[in-house]
Amino acid sequence: MKDAAQGPVIQRVRHELKRRELTVAAVEPLGPGFVAITFTGDELGDFVSASFDDHVKLMFDESAETPVRRDYTPRRFDREQRTLTLEFALHGHGAASEWARSAQAGQRLTVGGPRGSFVVPLALDWHLLVGDTTALPAISRRLEELPAGARAVVVAMADAADRRDLPTQADAEIIWVDNADALVAALQAWTPPAGQGVAWGGGEAQAMARVRRILDEKGVPRELTRVSAYWKRGVADHHETLE
Repeated sequence: MKDAAQGPVIQRVRHELKRRELTVAAVEPLGPGFVAITFTGDELGDFVSASFDDHVKLMFDESAETPVRRDYTPRRFDREQRTLTLEFALHGHGAASEWARSAQAGQRLTVGGPRGSFVVPLALDWHLLVGDTTALPAISRRLEELPAGARAVVVAMADAADRRDLPTQADAEIIWVDNADALVAALQAWTPPAGQGVAWGGGEAQAMARVRRILDEKGVPRELTRVSAYWKRGVADHHETLE
């Protein structure tokens, strides 16, 4: 939706696409199912991550005939310290989770991007954040960014072991659910508040398609929503924006 005085609410920003060779500086477990890995390197001096749902491309086995590449959300970035922190889920046996399980300080990894950002302003009347465990880094980052007095509702799907504190200064309601059906039910029970806000979703493709439909049914303008399929069952590398 556009405001005659302010222009589009969500701004798309393009960045120069760069590949950076980074070094693991620290590995921090986040419970049994996640690990935070901090990378460092002088090449981070011009790194830009303008939005909580940005993604960088990690490139594993670069010497292989078909390198493995996966998308991850920049969880935290410090230009002065030249550090970038990403969070890895340790479930399953994919190339990224296997790498993260054994990651140690001093290891090197190629990181590309971000290619661009969808910048959502903080000064809105409300924020809806919906997703599964793969969306927790983005949700956590956004909640940390929201100022005191902001209103937020979070519907997060995760096993009990993967649930965590989500620090924020905002007035936030956190709803934890066990599965996709419960996530959909919680969203169906949600009523868009008065005023101007943004609805955001990230997670498994089928679940996010259901989220997309519910937001449409509730009349949330598409210009005020961003729903992404971070992964898809049976597909090794999947990232799709559900317009």
